[in-house]
Amino acid sequence: MAKAFFTTMKYLRGLSLLKMAISAYRSGEGRIIIILRTFVSTKNGYSIMGAGLPTFFHSFQADISEIGKAERFNFPFFYEPDALSRLAAAELQTYLEQQEDFVHNFGLTPMEGTPIGKMFGVLVVATSDGALGYLAACSGKLAGRNTHTHFVPPVFDMLTKDSFFLQEEETINALNFQIATLESAAVLPNSKIELEQLTIESELALKRSREAMKVAKSKRKETREQVLGTISDEAYALLIEDLIKQSYRDQHEHAVLKETWKNSLHALQAKIENLQAEIDALKQQRKDKSAKLQARLFDEYQFLNGYGTNKSLLQIFKEAGNIIPPAGAGECAAPKLLQYAFAHQLQPISIAEFWWGSSPASAVRTHKSFYPACKSKCEPILTHMLAGIDVDPNPLLDNPALDKELPIIYEDEAIIVVNKPNEFLSVPGIHIQDSVYTRILARNPTIEGPVIIHRLDMSTSGILVLAKTKFAHHYIQQQFIKHTIEKRYTALLDGVVTNPMGEIKLPLRVDLDDRPRQLVCYEYGKEVHTSYRVVGIEQHKTRIHFFPHTGRTHQLRVHAAHSLGLNCPILGDDLYGKRADRLHLHAGYIKFVHPLTNQEVTFNVPDPF
Repeated sequence: MAKAFFTTMKYLRGLSLLKMAISAYRSGEGRIIIILRTFVSTKNGYSIMGAGLPTFFHSFQADISEIGKAERFNFPFFYEPDALSRLAAAELQTYLEQQEDFVHNFGLTPMEGTPIGKMFGVLVVATSDGALGYLAACSGKLAGRNTHTHFVPPVFDMLTKDSFFLQEEETINALNFQIATLESAAVLPNSKIELEQLTIESELALKRSREAMKVAKSKRKETREQVLGTISDEAYALLIEDLIKQSYRDQHEHAVLKETWKNSLHALQAKIENLQAEIDALKQQRKDKSAKLQARLFDEYQFLNGYGTNKSLLQIFKEAGNIIPPAGAGECAAPKLLQYAFAHQLQPISIAEFWWGSSPASAVRTHKSFYPACKSKCEPILTHMLAGIDVDPNPLLDNPALDKELPIIYEDEAIIVVNKPNEFLSVPGIHIQDSVYTRILARNPTIEGPVIIHRLDMSTSGILVLAKTKFAHHYIQQQFIKHTIEKRYTALLDGVVTNPMGEIKLPLRVDLDDRPRQLVCYEYGKEVHTSYRVVGIEQHKTRIHFFPHTGRTHQLRVHAAHSLGLNCPILGDDLYGKRADRLHLHAGYIKFVHPLTNQEVTFNVPDPF
């Protein structure tokens, strides 16, 4: 029987939330056993942590007694992290800076391998007795593994030993190897080359045969004409009979030659078709197995919600109107965090996701910056999972232009020029109808034609030209199409641009997984061209003029923020940088030819920042 050796209570200096009780006992064999108990802050004082607390529950290391928790769960697709989730993120970032649990090249320090930044998430949670802590997760795999001591596990771990996924993946990989072996072997390509050569040879041989027949026919005709009237009728009849036999013989020999070549070509073609059929059969087998594996995976991914309702990935996306979930659905940090919380009776309080490491080559991601959940993969899943949870209303449904005026800086019988405020739609949106278009129509109900000639992003302020007639619309629109209109934007960049002027040409396309974000894509992106000139540096911020030569969505925002562009996001850019009081981008100058006077007109609006 072990007997007490000593017992003492030790409080960690500077931490009022995390208390540690250390008890030491000497066993009957003389060994000292240390027992460590951790006390967690609750509304009713401190409770012992360990018994009953989930494995991946992290207590806050800092004092949170003066920090209030959120009344409602934040809307994950548009949010500003609250104090607790910021603190949880900061503690996770400290762990990432100091950890020795895994090796992964985030691109922050010189390391071997390709740098790969990752999205991490924290979920502030409360236990049943009110203790506050947080969970941590990483999107996708980390260091080639799904499971780590610091992060919640995946919703379904397909990489566990002897899992059906690994077994089926091995089968599919074997098929891939067979296909690659057959496709890379010399037999098929050599046979195709041989068929091409044989086809050419057959055509040449048959051509020579036809030409020889033609020559023989001419000679027979010449012979008939030469002997006609010079020999007896009996001899002439015998000659004609012989010439006819020669003609039949030539035709027969040509037919035999043609059939011989045909058989040779057919034999080689059959050989190629058999080889290709074998490859096609393997590919179909691979396709069928992949489809079955995918369907089973979709069924294995089961997601809980606030009501305790469980739904499969396939069911969730089917109900959302999508037939097949996109690749990687369910592997993001947010679903992992909520699933673990629901499965372990933890109450979700708030969530935050941040990027850690270097930015991908195509997208714009900033180290340590917070980002909303993605749309295509997470929106259907989180819509299901947050059912039964009191969530902040979607701020994107609110009209930020409700109390804003729309200043008109010029108007005549052909055009209207307005100074659009920031956070004001150019045209009606899906949920918000209030816009420049609707207000101008309400003010001028007799306007003809499409009215809108060009647009500004909702968050961008500045000059917008509208047409009052179809003729004016077409006349000015052609100038936009032909790039004869001069435009200048002013922006305040969050950083210092060293080059005084230059050009940026980065092709862009929409991020299909996270609309409306744009990606740099040299394969499918549209041509995009921007010129710039630095105006000045103000407190580590760059005031700059942009001159867009094309008019793509988010062109200036991506060209400013991307590492291959200026690598300085526009101040207040909530998509490609960090949120501020506003997006500091303003369309302050435009010059074009007036549709009625055929004279150049210029409009200027001072920068509002």
